[in-house]
Amino acid sequence: MGGHENMKRSLTTGEVARLCGVNHRTVLRWIKAGYIEAFQLPGRGDNRVPIDDCVRFLREHDIPVPEELAEAARPKRALVVEDDKAMAAYLQRLLDREGFMVDIAYDGFQAGATLGTMRPDLLVLDLRIPRLDGFEVLKFVKQNPDFNAIKILVVSAVPREDLDKALAAGAHAAIAKPFAPAEFIEQVGILTSARQRRRHQAAAISRRPPSSSKTED
Repeated sequence: MGGHENMKRSLTTGEVARLCGVNHRTVLRWIKAGYIEAFQLPGRGDNRVPIDDCVRFLREHDIPVPEELAEAARPKRALVVEDDKAMAAYLQRLLDREGFMVDIAYDGFQAGATLGTMRPDLLVLDLRIPRLDGFEVLKFVKQNPDFNAIKILVVSAVPREDLDKALAAGAHAAIAKPFAPAEFIEQVGILTSARQRRRHQAAAISRRPPSSSKTED
């Protein structure tokens, strides 16, 4: 296994220090101050920095992104599958603002062909599209192991039960039209940003009622 094809998805603080050309203790201070996101390994307390958060930090502070992080540094790719051209353009603008490279497919067949060449990070999928409907596209994606890494966000003007059906079929999230831009952007962030996924998961845990436990007398 060579090159960067199997690059791990997080870095030690020592690796971050080497990439930034600073002392290891400097990285620990950055983490403590909240400048860079990190998590601790259970039972050990060692810090790990997700690659996408490291790249974000480098960009925000005008530090050159090393060649070995080039793949992680590339803009995320999104494929919008939407037959309404005005809506497709609107979704494209929202994703552009979030730093995505965006392609548009106006029907199911075009979506299938584009998926094979583009390999997007995110698929924004309307269920009511011509030639091959959204459920068929969803089935096509989930049956192809090459597409396992694609996050699927269904955005469609359908009854709630159809959105639930899409989730059961493998979509990662679903929102109904019409929607607020902030709702769409939040879902995109949850699906594609490790930092936002962690915050979303932490918030979900904090909302759970405490489990009851019996105590023996």
